[in-house]
Amino acid sequence: MNHNTAPYTNINLKLLSMPTPDQVTTQLRKVIDPEMGINIVDMGLIYDINIVPQPDMPDKYKVIVIMTLTSPGCPLASLIDDLVTSTVGQLPDIQSVYIDLTFDPPWNIGKMTAAARAELGFF
Repeated sequence: MNHNTAPYTNINLKLLSMPTPDQVTTQLRKVIDPEMGINIVDMGLIYDINIVPQPDMPDKYKVIVIMTLTSPGCPLASLIDDLVTSTVGQLPDIQSVYIDLTFDPPWNIGKMTAAARAELGFF
């Protein structure tokens, strides 16, 4: 019987070590909205996470976080940007973090988890 290991190429092994959206989400739970005191995941500010292999750097990845803020004029936008970038960047093999800030759809209280709404007194 021929046990061909060809399917386990460097590219396949690279994908096995690729950070997952769940790992990124876990990191993002460490980022606390400074005004609300709740993490930005439970606040409903994270819309999507994409992880892209970097063709010029084997075993390195770019993380794209598609997110919003509670309002377009949020005075703490740059602080939250810095916190997201530095926190996600702590994951192994992350080359860069890009934040795609969007207000479509706009954030509202309904995007918060039930626990976050209860913590803030929104029932």
